[in-house]
Amino acid sequence: MLTQAWLIRAAAIFCGIQILSLIKVESLSESDRIQILPGQPQVSFQQFGGYITVDEKQDRALFYYFVEAETDPASKPLVLWLNGARDNLVFLENWFNKFPEYKNRDFFITGESYGGHYVPQLAQQIIQSKLQFNLKGIAIGNPLLEFNTDFNSTGEYYWSHGLISDDTYQLFNDVCNYSQIRRQAQNDALTPVCSGVLNQASGEISKFIDGYDVTLDVCLSTVDSQARVLSQLQETEKVDVCVEDETFSYLNREDVQKAFHARLVGITQWSVCSDVLHYDMQNLETPTVPVLGSLVKSGIRVLVYSGDQDSVIPLTGTRRLVNGLARELGLNTTVPYRVWFEGRQVAGWTQVYGDILSFATIRGASHEAPFSQPERSLVLFNTFLGGKPLPEGVSSAESIHN
Repeated sequence: MLTQAWLIRAAAIFCGIQILSLIKVESLSESDRIQILPGQPQVSFQQFGGYITVDEKQDRALFYYFVEAETDPASKPLVLWLNGARDNLVFLENWFNKFPEYKNRDFFITGESYGGHYVPQLAQQIIQSKLQFNLKGIAIGNPLLEFNTDFNSTGEYYWSHGLISDDTYQLFNDVCNYSQIRRQAQNDALTPVCSGVLNQASGEISKFIDGYDVTLDVCLSTVDSQARVLSQLQETEKVDVCVEDETFSYLNREDVQKAFHARLVGITQWSVCSDVLHYDMQNLETPTVPVLGSLVKSGIRVLVYSGDQDSVIPLTGTRRLVNGLARELGLNTTVPYRVWFEGRQVAGWTQVYGDILSFATIRGASHEAPFSQPERSLVLFNTFLGGKPLPEGVSSAESIHN
């Protein structure tokens, strides 16, 4: 039988809209109710899956997965986790029109990676639209906020973690930086000079390192090799390095898709990242730090967090951008840079500005921090929703769990 943690991860990775777990459900359409997912152990919460129409003329709809909280759901806020889509504001309007009883709940928007664009942009749209959503805050993990700063931090991260040599690091600084490489690659116009720098770095890093988590073993191609790696990890690692392969297989099962009320329209199979949607290069290079600033000025709490093992959007660039934004807004440091705890272990570092803009790292976490460090991410999540500071000692950390 599949584990509950794996199933939750499998459900969360659907490319669409996810309304997270947060309020007691009484009036949702019974046709969207998920009785149980194949292989799922008995659960105490209600779950729903279905579609919300965003364009009737084009017959377009977005899939959502909605889960109520395990305990005391009636008192919990509503959280939206975005995996990226167009027409998010239309989706929200139609979702709230269908379920108006949730419109007055405290509302938070969360996401990761390219969510550094569409999470704050959606929050800004909500404020500008004057819609009566009770938006309280946003949380974005390892977010793309400013193209050059974020991607140029990658070379430094590679070098500081021993993945590339001094000479190759110098090439990133003097010959072709990483933002140039990403920009050229995105436009299918990689120059020979930048290609040479990339090839030298790739040769030193090797193909057996996952850029999204430089400390994690990779999933090997053969079943035998895979089994050996997983058996070795049972005592030393909590993360299944082959979860993406397993998720792909699970979510392409017909019985699973039927249970989720999911429909594959126009594609032969579900994939983690399909080619149906493409990055808009113009939007990709549009900095969203000013958007975060406007949200803060509007009284919206902003949390930016970084899994510290991610080389794709490294913490160093993110921290630099958040710190610069705080200076620009004239926000004083209200929580000086310090460690925070989960249980009896250091879970990361944090700094808070003006009690409204927060930065935090999650120690040992990847680009997808809630997957690789779920317990630490949950502490971060709970304290943010509650408007509380992250635990600064063992006793306060343990109280979060109780």
